[in-house]
Amino acid sequence: MSGMLRRTFVVFTLAATGPIASAWAQDTVRVRGTVEGMDGSVYLVKTRSGDTVKVAVTDKPLFVAMVKASMADIKPGMFVGSTAMPGPDGSLRAVEVHIFPEAMRGTGEGHRDWDLKPQSTMTNANVEAAVTGVKGQTLTMKYKGGEKTLVVTPETVVVTYAPGDKAELKPGTGIFIAAAEKKPDGTLLTPRITYGKDGLVPPM
Repeated sequence: MSGMLRRTFVVFTLAATGPIASAWAQDTVRVRGTVEGMDGSVYLVKTRSGDTVKVAVTDKPLFVAMVKASMADIKPGMFVGSTAMPGPDGSLRAVEVHIFPEAMRGTGEGHRDWDLKPQSTMTNANVEAAVTGVKGQTLTMKYKGGEKTLVVTPETVVVTYAPGDKAELKPGTGIFIAAAEKKPDGTLLTPRITYGKDGLVPPM
């Protein structure tokens, strides 16, 4: 990944996994959905709630692909993020784990509420240990001021990031937009679109 792309990658991923920059703090929304088509240069996106929204991109947008990975790719010392849900026993069960490139280490570090589902959380932290035991796999993640241990199940989706190409955003492509600005006409404007490669649905 080139130096310029690494810097751009970091800037726009901050919005995906941490507090939104002040310039985007007013009237911003997240979008999870599927590309239905184009209206000129504007993407028509069907959201998970069933609504269709129009998404425009800024002058120099960043397209980022999410690609499949596995727990075998996660090593102690890596910086990862994970959406999790509370289990019946009080444990945190990982819905997904995304592996950050080294250039994005420290992005959105910490543990916070997340809006994927009711009671979901997001943890971005360093991997202290990834352990496979008789009761399954666990991922111990340490961040400034705290530590969480997540239970990894067979249903947990593991992904990583790769440079994307807008040409891959075709009808049926699943996308995730961390911060889109809602314009007066209802169109959503975003500097970045993350999408699933090869049929992957972004799990965040």
